[in-house]
Amino acid sequence: MSAPSDGSPPGIDPPGIDYIAVEESPRFVELRRTHRSFVWPLTVAFLVWYFAYVLLSSFATEFMATRVWGDVTIGLLLGLGQFVTTFAITMGYVSYANRRLDPISSEIRADLEQREARS
Repeated sequence: MSAPSDGSPPGIDPPGIDYIAVEESPRFVELRRTHRSFVWPLTVAFLVWYFAYVLLSSFATEFMATRVWGDVTIGLLLGLGQFVTTFAITMGYVSYANRRLDPISSEIRADLEQREARS
């Protein structure tokens, strides 16, 4: 058995934070669950919307070429809608993160900083 790289004797855990225990802590599990409950549904919804656009562009060309006014077509409006949707999702995520994720992560970070200061 070789000595740990931090110079402590073999068989004795070096001082510091047990990050595996932190990852398994209730607050961290809650943070992950809260994050995933927002991100996954939006990801699925956006991918469905994106692939619907791609499929319409490929297989419903006449529909996509339908003029709405002047040279503006349904395809152009749906394509611009992709950008609008991307920005809306980003703004929604930032707002959600500020309200729901950041307070939990700040609490976890403060706890870790206190543990680090004690060790």
